Amino acid sequence: MGLLSNRIDRGSLKPGDHIYSWRAAYIYAHHGIFIGDNKVVHFTRRGQEVGTGTVLDVLLVSSGPRRSLVPCTTCTHTNDTDATNGVVSSCLDCFLSGGILYRFEYSVSRAVFLAKARGGTCTLAVSDPPETVVHRAKYLLDNGFGCYNVFKNNCEDFAIYCKTGLLVVDQRTMGQSGQAVSIIGGPLAAVLSTPLRLVTTNVYGMAATAVSVYCASRYAADIGMRKDVMKLGPEDLTRRLATGALTVVEPGVPTLVANNN
Repeated sequence: MGLLSNRIDRGSLKPGDHIYSWRAAYIYAHHGIFIGDNKVVHFTRRGQEVGTGTVLDVLLVSSGPRRSLVPCTTCTHTNDTDATNGVVSSCLDCFLSGGILYRFEYSVSRAVFLAKARGGTCTLAVSDPPETVVHRAKYLLDNGFGCYNVFKNNCEDFAIYCKTGLLVVDQRTMGQSGQAVSIIGGPLAAVLSTPLRLVTTNVYGMAATAVSVYCASRYAADIGMRKDVMKLGPEDLTRRLATGALTVVEPGVPTLVANNN
């Protein structure tokens, strides 16, 4: 695994690994948790999922398991239209959908984090033990992970939660997804750097400033740096969902209430 690429071969996969594969010409990546036995648990836009209401919803079409004319005999249940909780299990081939296998990195240094200019590939946060990660993934496979939202509760958010147990307390803000931050961070950096035109017309200086603003936004939004997160077990999460200890700030999008009772 190099500095600029997290690409791995299948032989190095271990249960509890957070893996991903790029979709839609490297615009969007789909994330999941490898649980062993050639199976991946991942969060998809199914059933009660909620989209963004924007053109970005088109990208979500490519995030689910591959739809083939010949049904996969290993994981046919991923095509079960009655499934509504959004969390599914599929074989590794269906998860990759013809793409390349990458492994998400945890506990990276600040230098490595900033060197990987593309979000959704690594985090400063520390991963929990593999057996804990696999338990969370399997538990959520049976009990769900709320409703899908590309910015606040997506496949990367799911995988990061399984690895760390961390959830953003108030989902009126951005979720923990690095690629969602990248989607917004790029244009935002360009906008924030615009006032520098009053100081300099040097295009290289403005570009360097935009990159700095973008990197700073990624760093501040990383799950390992944020203060608006809490550690929560999957059993407690589903209990809060069932008992109404979640509030709704927009239709179908749950927001965790910060209490430990």
